[in-house]
This record gives sequence, C-alpha cells and structure tokens, in this order.
Amino acid sequence: MHLAPPIVLSPTERSTLAAWARAKRLPLRVVQRAQIIVLAADGVLSQDIARQLGISRPTVQLWRARFLGLRMAGLTHDAPRPGRLPRIPARKVRAIVAATLHTTPLAATHWSTRTMADAQGVSEATVRRIWKQHGLKPYLSKTFKLSRDPQFVEKLYDVVGLYLNPPDKSLVLSVDEKSQIQALDRTQPGLPMKKGRGGTRHTTTNAMARRPCLRR
Repeated sequence: MHLAPPIVLSPTERSTLAAWARAKRLPLRVVQRAQIIVLAADGVLSQDIARQLGISRPTVQLWRARFLGLRMAGLTHDAPRPGRLPRIPARKVRAIVAATLHTTPLAATHWSTRTMADAQGVSEATVRRIWKQHGLKPYLSKTFKLSRDPQFVEKLYDVVGLYLNPPDKSLVLSVDEKSQIQALDRTQPGLPMKKGRGGTRHTTTNAMARRPCLRR
C-alpha cells in the first residue's frame, strides 16, 4: 500500500493548527484543512481522515501536498485553478468572421446578431462578442466610386502629374470648387431590411472636385 509522506509539525505550527481546527470564526474551509493536517501529523491515514471528516480522499491528499510544499501559507489560500477553456472553438470563430465579411443572409442586406447566431448555431451574445473582438460592424459599409468619364485615366495622369512632377519654376495651386457641401448627421439611424420594406442607409458623399492651376 502506498503511504503518503509523513507530516512533521513544529511546536508553533502544531499550536496554531490546533487553534484553527477548533476555531468558530474562521472560514470552514480553513478549519477543515487544519483538521486534515493535525490528523495527518498524528499518523492517521488519508482514507481514515476522509472518513472521519466526511470528505473525499483526493481532498485530503491535495491539502497534505499543499502543506508539505507551502506549509501554513498553503492552507489559507485556495489552490490555483486552470483557466476556463474557451466555449467556442477557434474554427467556429473563424467561420463566423468569414461569414460576416464575405456573405449576406437570405433576403437581407447584412447580417444581424440574431441571423448570424441562427446560421452558426451559437448565441447572440457570442456573435456580439466575436464581432467586438474583431472590430466587425456589418451594418456599416464603405465604398469608393470612380468616375465613368472615358477620359478619366488621362485626366488623372494630368492632375497627379502636376503634383508629382511640376514644370521648373512653377507653382501648382489646388482650387476647391465646392467647399460649401457638407454631410450632416441624421437624427434617425439606418434601418435593416424587413418584410415589405427595403433596408435604409445614410450615405456620406465626398463631392469635392479639385482642379489644379498651373502658374509660372
């Protein structure tokens, strides 16, 4: 039969533990741990200590080992516990992120926490937490629209070329022709699509047109 390492107490330790074992105002867990160590120091076997105190043998073995490693300090603090395992596997997180970025739900303009939760088999709180961690806001969209002018590229080269490679002894000025156009905030937020009504969104358009002026 495997015997646990013996516990030998100093006079101070025995006196303190005996007082703890009889204490009425200490937490019950500390009183019980003190009782374990006192009985173990008296040579009582772990299974007998467990039976006498009405606890499990692994609990007795745990606190015997804690006392041998940390002595008195090991009885007043709970043993460290491993962190909680993530409830959502990493592959599920990747699937939710990919679906948010690259797909749209049926008959809707964008995902909501409810529709994404239903599609992925998770809770809305989980979707909300993953979106927050990855900075995802599917209800917001950003686009950039180019001019349909067939000579747009040539004009672009002309304009940019003046800034990047102006003629010698010349000054390039940029004139803003529509400085009074401002995008105002709406008092009502955009609304999602629902039966009988299309989704709404607020658009901010950069309508400023700059024309370079060449002056020698």
